[in-house]
Amino acid sequence: MNVKRHTELWRTVKFVLFSASAGVIELLSFSLLNELIHAEYWFSYLTALVLSVLWNFTLNRRFTFKSTTNVPVAMLKVFAYYCVFTPVTTILGNYLVETRGWNEYLVTFINMVFNLITEFLYQKYVVYRNSIDTNELAKKEIAPEESPRTLHI
Repeated sequence: MNVKRHTELWRTVKFVLFSASAGVIELLSFSLLNELIHAEYWFSYLTALVLSVLWNFTLNRRFTFKSTTNVPVAMLKVFAYYCVFTPVTTILGNYLVETRGWNEYLVTFINMVFNLITEFLYQKYVVYRNSIDTNELAKKEIAPEESPRTLHI
């Protein structure tokens, strides 16, 4: 497997793993609000989503995309994504749970899978498009065939 393909595969795996950890945060906070406080679906979902987004953004910026992009600018771009994603999934999710009787955990899981796929594509091709692999971690991981060859005498 060539280096670029390997790098992109590993980037995808890291995004999925970090997103899974954000998913745990989202499910735990959703469950606490839903089961202990008996909050409305929309409130539980929105609170859990915000917590998971902050976690996911922080980890993926540094370790997955290894970006030095301006944090406020990147956050604004992610905020723009969530300005579309959040109302759509909150309104649709609330409709499915409250009106159609769907299980709130099933709806939350569907939203999480949809979020995983669309956010990866958005972050890779919009948020970090021109700054992938520019931070100090990326610079330390220069592939052997890309590093300069030195002659030791």
